[in-house]
Amino acid sequence: MSTVQSRNRVQDLAYVAVFTALIIALAFVAIPVGTAGVPIVLQNAAIILAGLVLGPKRGLYVALLFLGIGLLGLPVLSGGKSALAAISGPTVGYLVGYIFAAFIAGAIAYAAPKNKKSRLLAFLIVGGIAGLFLQYFFGVIGLIIRAKMELMAAITAQGPFILLDLGKLAIVVIIAMAVHAAFPDLRNRTR
Repeated sequence: MSTVQSRNRVQDLAYVAVFTALIIALAFVAIPVGTAGVPIVLQNAAIILAGLVLGPKRGLYVALLFLGIGLLGLPVLSGGKSALAAISGPTVGYLVGYIFAAFIAGAIAYAAPKNKKSRLLAFLIVGGIAGLFLQYFFGVIGLIIRAKMELMAAITAQGPFILLDLGKLAIVVIIAMAVHAAFPDLRNRTR
């Protein structure tokens, strides 16, 4: 392994660690809403941001590390819960959605043509929306399985979150654009 490859791996580990720490720190921001006991959180937006900024592989690693730490029993989720405790609750589907959201958002963002900022913006928006959709999709499945909700009730339970999540998504896309403008080599280093 060359020195450059070794340095890139160390940087990748640092990026994954920093984004994971950011997502864990955002556990302290939660607003209880809705009938299913699902709070408004910033962690779901940060997961999508990880994918948009770091790409599919590193974004996936962030989601897996975050959930892995939670499965060890550490309080990484809103309300001081661990992912281990959330598995039996109604939010388990959203946690599963985090994995797919980070990967797919990153895959779409990193499919953008390089050196075309307007195209990158479009790919970031589509990637962010796809990631959010996957979180909702798996969240609905979790509500059906864990909260014993009917399909339409589980879909309707998403209503209070949509506008706020779209607002968070707009901010995430702006941040991702700024990061890619400041660090253009970030997308060039994918393996």
